[in-house]
Amino acid sequence: MASDGCRRPPARSENGSGIPLKPCYDAADVPAPAGVTGGNEPGAFPFRRGTRADGYRGRLWTMRQYAGFATAAESNARYRYLLARGTTGLSVAFDLPTQLGYDSDAPPARGEVGKVGVAIDHVRDMETLFDAIPLDHVTVSMTINAPASILLALLLAVARRRGIPFAALGGTIQNDVLKEYVARGTYIFPPGPSMRLVTDVMAYCAAEVPQWNTISISGYHIREAGSTAVEEIAFTLSNAKAYLRAAQTAGLAIDEIAPRMSFFWNAHNDLFEEIAKFRAARELWASIVRDEFGSRDPRSQMLRFHTQTGGSTLTAQEPDNNIVRVTLQALAAVLGGTQSLHTNGKDEALALPTAQAARLALRTQQIIAYESGVADVVDPLGGSYYVESLTSALAERARALIREVDDLGGSIAAIESGWMQGRVADSAYHAQEAIERAQTVVVGVNAFAETEADTVPIELQRIDPALERAQVERVQRYRAERDASLVAGRLDDVRRAAEGSTNLMPRFVEAVDAGATLGEICDVLRAVFGRHVAFEVVA
Repeated sequence: MASDGCRRPPARSENGSGIPLKPCYDAADVPAPAGVTGGNEPGAFPFRRGTRADGYRGRLWTMRQYAGFATAAESNARYRYLLARGTTGLSVAFDLPTQLGYDSDAPPARGEVGKVGVAIDHVRDMETLFDAIPLDHVTVSMTINAPASILLALLLAVARRRGIPFAALGGTIQNDVLKEYVARGTYIFPPGPSMRLVTDVMAYCAAEVPQWNTISISGYHIREAGSTAVEEIAFTLSNAKAYLRAAQTAGLAIDEIAPRMSFFWNAHNDLFEEIAKFRAARELWASIVRDEFGSRDPRSQMLRFHTQTGGSTLTAQEPDNNIVRVTLQALAAVLGGTQSLHTNGKDEALALPTAQAARLALRTQQIIAYESGVADVVDPLGGSYYVESLTSALAERARALIREVDDLGGSIAAIESGWMQGRVADSAYHAQEAIERAQTVVVGVNAFAETEADTVPIELQRIDPALERAQVERVQRYRAERDASLVAGRLDDVRRAAEGSTNLMPRFVEAVDAGATLGEICDVLRAVFGRHVAFEVVA
């Protein structure tokens, strides 16, 4: 058995995206970028080599650790813990009831409050979440989609109460509902009203919160659902095109909106494919925005992105192995030029990370940044025969897949028909089949696995059920103490705006500042917009 373990499996003839692999690459394997004109310098169109001419030499990526659990007070303590240890940006994880627009005492929320993120019901919760955190100096990212505009309104209400000008706020809301229909399922409203909420945020922030990134188009969750790297690029950029079209339809100028759009990518285990993926995505986006949408502002053409290491690659078996996986994935993100990075905790296949696991994940980024030397040179793998060839191959295949989506009528049509979901499901099936047949090796799972007797239990983060009871009591007490007639009037304002075409963001800010809860506002919108029913996936 030991000798078998030392024998290398047959070298792959193709990678996970089906791109053929050669034993060795040379200059003949590096074609000129197809369909793209421009230079080959970092910071210049088409940005294959990065959006900044100086890379990380002038400024490192933002170390934005994703965290949120239980109550606002518990999460605030974790944020302060991370900031004290060198985190340079915050990223908020919300629980499922919040993601689905329910207050913590709503029947559908029972048993889920605070389990996979923090519960936020009203402006007092948001004040607690960011207690003693200077919102005008620390950027905040919020992973929230269907009710993203309302969570942003809650943050704005907190800033207003503290006397912080909206123009001083920096951060991002994910606000990418299209990928929810494809990959995650935390949607509330049908696509039409959902797209209106997105463009309302874009228009409002362009005028009132100019440093805020109004959307983070996510390939991360599409990859977590099982897509290939090519599909992650193509479907994400296709969704981004849909948002740009919606902005145009709403009368917004591309060069007013696109500079505040960002992206969110996954980093998986195939080091070179992931590096090439980031480079290919930048190149494709630059040409899409310039050539298809007529942008003249280079800032609109720059694909700026956050990366998170691959949650679906982590294993419950031998969780210490995940430290190595996360390190390789983080290195790929950095070598690929990410602007922001979250590294997963080793225990996240089992539970939310403990404080110790979160600290180790942060230390992984810091060691890469300060000890490895990879940040000293801009695009250090630029010119590698293999990386350049792989970048071109990924770009070519993703471009062809984007054309398929376009031929179907764009992302919304491809989602409504179930075509996009079907493609992802098919890729997920084949990837899992390869693992179960041991064609794809997962160390500690289908190869080199320890016996159960040899495994050592690790400490896990557990959410005390008493915290849910306390959160329910808080929201009920909050409702009893507020000015009910004032809240009713503000909810009527929201209803009238939703029934018409007025921008909803100012109404949301006034409603939450007056005391309306997230669930109450979403209930008004559900009554006006209706609820989305999942599309049947085409096999």
